[in-house]
Amino acid sequence: MITGYLSTTLFPVIAWIIWTLFAAFALLLLLRLIFNFSDPNPFGKIGRFGFRIRKLTEKYIYPAMKFLSVYRINVKWAPLLTLFIAFVLVYFAVQILGNTFFIIDGLASGIATGNPKVIIGFVLYAILSILILFIFIRVLSSWFVFTNNTFMGFVNRVTNPIILPVQRLIPPVGMFDLSSMIVLIVISLLQTVVLRAFVYQ
Repeated sequence: MITGYLSTTLFPVIAWIIWTLFAAFALLLLLRLIFNFSDPNPFGKIGRFGFRIRKLTEKYIYPAMKFLSVYRINVKWAPLLTLFIAFVLVYFAVQILGNTFFIIDGLASGIATGNPKVIIGFVLYAILSILILFIFIRVLSSWFVFTNNTFMGFVNRVTNPIILPVQRLIPPVGMFDLSSMIVLIVISLLQTVVLRAFVYQ
């Protein structure tokens, strides 16, 4: 089993900080949801507090509101959709960070022990991790406008050969690209195979 300072000591602290920030953001969104349906007196203390919550969360809620309005769904549910998307993004971000630390620790261990099989395994694992990162960025980029001259364009050119064949089978539904999720699962399985073949034997 590969262990190291980054994976066992630093990563848990950073992950705790990230999830704590997410919990605070989730609390704001849940308050926004409550105020959306309770509609308190705007001139009272609760109403003024609700207005501040709305103002604070508006820029995060707007994309979800826009999406729900296209499908004629009550936009008051936008905080829940935003919360779900934020959870998915934070989860994958923490996983990518943990993977990065794991790769660094693994390569360092392979070099320190002079084990070429472990080094090759972690290089392959790192390449697959970069693909996961690019697909993750691709999903994020669907929320923004970009051109082929930007880094996002480069990410799309790299991931198109993998994503497009799956998209032909499972087209995106609005802002939800199920093909990306499927490819992420397949790559994760490949990472497991690589670790078992090169590292854990």
